[in-house]
Amino acid sequence: MTMNQSEIKQLIPHRDPFLWIDEVVEISESTIVARKHIPADLDVFQGHYPHFPILPGVLQLEAAFQAGAILIAKTQEVGEGQVPVVTRVNNTKFRSMVRPGDTLDIEVTLTEKLSNAFFLTGKVSVGGKVTVRLEFACAAAAIS
Repeated sequence: MTMNQSEIKQLIPHRDPFLWIDEVVEISESTIVARKHIPADLDVFQGHYPHFPILPGVLQLEAAFQAGAILIAKTQEVGEGQVPVVTRVNNTKFRSMVRPGDTLDIEVTLTEKLSNAFFLTGKVSVGGKVTVRLEFACAAAAIS
């Protein structure tokens, strides 16, 4: 199953300029594969190493978090008016830089669910080369 940005917006509350998923390439009960193209003219590049622009690592993490939220919203029962929010990040390892014009391949796997808590692992890659690996947890929280 694939999803476009319109379908993604039905599942998570994020919107431009803070929507870090362009498309879902594949989704199963436990894993999601998504993509985000990093435009060369992204505003953050003006100030984050302007003479050698790189995408901040926290934005790579955010892309993985949003992919995880889409996976949870699509495959798990979450209470009405609730969305998954990140509660913990563990074992994060940055491996490679992301540059303007790159495309992030984001893979997130749900490893465990306990009540309203979800435990996930994530990997972000560019051109087959891992840029970051992480473990994180989310909990369903009311938005109002």
